Amino acid sequence: MAITIEEIEKTVARLPPDQLKKFRAWYERFDADAWDEQIEEDIKAGALDALAEAAIADHKEGKTKRL
Repeated sequence: MAITIEEIEKTVARLPPDQLKKFRAWYERFDADAWDEQIEEDIKAGALDALAEAAIADHKEGKTKRL
């Protein structure tokens, strides 16, 4: 039986502060890892190639500035 989002929300809302802090840290790592994985997949699939090419072209045309 799968747990629902509503059940997860209720469980998280009932966590004591120390457990909520641990959960928050875990979720931050989990979410960052998922984001990194998605970016890697997009890179491998060439999904970002057009954006990179546009950025390089803008730079070559002098449309960028140093940060």
